[in-house]
Amino acid sequence: MFSPVESSDYKVSLEIFEGPLDLLLYLIKKDEVDIYDISLERVTTQYFDYIETFKLLNIDLASEFISMAANLMYIKSRTLLPKREQPPEEDAEEDDPRWELIRQLIEYKKFKDAAGFLHRREAEQEQIFAHAPLKENKPIDEEPVPLAEASIFDLIRAFQNVLKRFDEARDFGDIVDDRFTVNDKIEFLMTKLEPGDSMSLQAIFQQAASKVEVIVTFLALLELMKMNQFRAKQSGMLGEIHIERSATD
Repeated sequence: MFSPVESSDYKVSLEIFEGPLDLLLYLIKKDEVDIYDISLERVTTQYFDYIETFKLLNIDLASEFISMAANLMYIKSRTLLPKREQPPEEDAEEDDPRWELIRQLIEYKKFKDAAGFLHRREAEQEQIFAHAPLKENKPIDEEPVPLAEASIFDLIRAFQNVLKRFDEARDFGDIVDDRFTVNDKIEFLMTKLEPGDSMSLQAIFQQAASKVEVIVTFLALLELMKMNQFRAKQSGMLGEIHIERSATD
């Protein structure tokens, strides 16, 4: 296991507004499966991969994430019980180890979808003005579709993919390279992107020579996003992520 970066004991105090149910819904949607058909083994493995990545980055996690991890392990252990030790057939539906989790996910998704709908309606109403002049009709192809904000889970997934480049011949184990500091990488990113410019996340890490450099650069990126200097956007679910620097500092 690759140990967390210990350069100056840097820790990102990142507010993660999404909770464990958001992460589970993200993993289910990413795999394009129905909530009722979730593979508990697969989603549990992926969930723990995310937890390990947060630990690798020294990012504080709410206790709810750890509680859900324990709950997933408990449910998974129950599914491994032989059939003779499972509840009687008449109680099978209610005592299905996955069922309570599935119910939580369905209810949470309903509230989340409703909140998203209300937020979109509010945004639409803010663009409506009395006696506003008619807008000039323009061909649809002249109006580019705005990129959506990428979530922290999208960023972590992309970060994990970058780290995989070093899992073969260039894995340096637990060696920490002191040449790279978060402050240096913040300065590098601010120089790399002028105000208003954007660049793909993959391009930012293209010249990274080690896992340590990737991790420190990613921590610098998260810090700049926290400071509202940078934003992460993508074209859609699992789409390529682009990092955009604010037009004004």
